[in-house]
Amino acid sequence: MGVIRGMNHIGMTVPDIESATDFLKKGLGAKISYDSQTLKDRPRGGPLVEKLLGIPEDSYIVKKRMLTIGNGPNIELFQFYNVHSREPLSLEDYGYTHLSFYTDDIQKSFRQMEDAGGVPLSNVHANTRYEDSEGNGTVYFKTPWGSLIELQTVPEGYYYPEYSEADVYIPEKKQSSD
Repeated sequence: MGVIRGMNHIGMTVPDIESATDFLKKGLGAKISYDSQTLKDRPRGGPLVEKLLGIPEDSYIVKKRMLTIGNGPNIELFQFYNVHSREPLSLEDYGYTHLSFYTDDIQKSFRQMEDAGGVPLSNVHANTRYEDSEGNGTVYFKTPWGSLIELQTVPEGYYYPEYSEADVYIPEKKQSSD
């Protein structure tokens, strides 16, 4: 049908890539794919980069890393020099507000995120309409840098209203390579 295959990656700016990577590895099982910008490289900035990426004047990318988590979209982490905004978006703000990860064992994933330093906003609770089938659950966590990550499980699947045009994507179980 269309030429769009699906989501490739999500970009996330963090104050420190190493500590964010450590958190995402411990909390979500992230793995490093590659570093496309390191401290050994010249920082990326200047008028052309500002125009191409829409970043403020005098901001420079000093580190950039691609992570994989399960078999969902990749996460591209950015670390900047001269950051102009230090507050992550809140759920009611315009823009991309949280990442949601599907889990087969929400209680185990909850403990793993907590052990990694994530702060749960509540206990695991029921999902809302169309996601509230048997055994479902969801919970939001604040990362150490203040972004929101949601854990979600819908083991019996979603149900849909008659006007639905598509089923919601659920990542397939990934075969372990370890």
